[in-house]
Amino acid sequence: MSVAFRKMHGLGNDFIVIDARPESGNAPVAMSAVRAAALAERHTGIGCDQLIVLEPSPAADVRMRIFNADGSEVEACGNAARAVGLLLGGAQRIETLGGVIASTASDVGVAVDMGPARFGWNDIPLAYAMDTLAMPVGWEDLETPAAVNVGNPHVVFFVPDADAVDLARLGPVIETDPLFPEKVNVGVATVLGPSHIKLHVWERGVGLTRACGTGACAAAVLALRRRLVTGPVRVDLPGGPLEIAWTEGGTILMTGPAAFSFAGTFDEDAYPL
Repeated sequence: MSVAFRKMHGLGNDFIVIDARPESGNAPVAMSAVRAAALAERHTGIGCDQLIVLEPSPAADVRMRIFNADGSEVEACGNAARAVGLLLGGAQRIETLGGVIASTASDVGVAVDMGPARFGWNDIPLAYAMDTLAMPVGWEDLETPAAVNVGNPHVVFFVPDADAVDLARLGPVIETDPLFPEKVNVGVATVLGPSHIKLHVWERGVGLTRACGTGACAAAVLALRRRLVTGPVRVDLPGGPLEIAWTEGGTILMTGPAAFSFAGTFDEDAYPL
């Protein structure tokens, strides 16, 4: 069976988006870790950081399933939420494994209400209790990070120079540390100004990424909690900037661009479950 897809990206973080809702004209699409990883492979598949499947939702306008490049299904992806918001247009409520979020598309970009931040050690989750604002742990020169769950788990290190950190080497070590029973996304951030930070992210199940929307949310929220910046916060990623607004007890509002790359089809039988 031929399956239609769109290739999209948010600041270079790229997605295969399959609209499997009845109104799209596509039949339901079965997805597994094996099939998702094969489609995400850049040499023998279509290639992407994440594969997105849109389905009907009893709780929102649409259900968004998110598969990382390694095939793992995850709870949230901020850049993908903006891409889906652009695809669907207007105001949308989007169901994810991390909860229901809301997007609003406009001529200047897509704003996504990512919901509340959670800071409890068991919300991240961590393997045991500790202060998540100043964690008494470290990996080589990366020490005393902060952690937050913004729909998925993040740990962020505030460092003098994010560009100087060998995140390609340390990222997978931290991601898979037993402290994080569901693995973790790893960010290194540098404060550039009163409301401005630079961020690099090692994304769980993906690797180094040009942009990570939830990572930008995590870094901004944790920088605000530590009183390192005031909001709204501009977060510069390798792929470009995002704006993050958050106040204590409120939800996280992320605003930034998304774009179409191309459309195509693939033969479902060529990618077995």
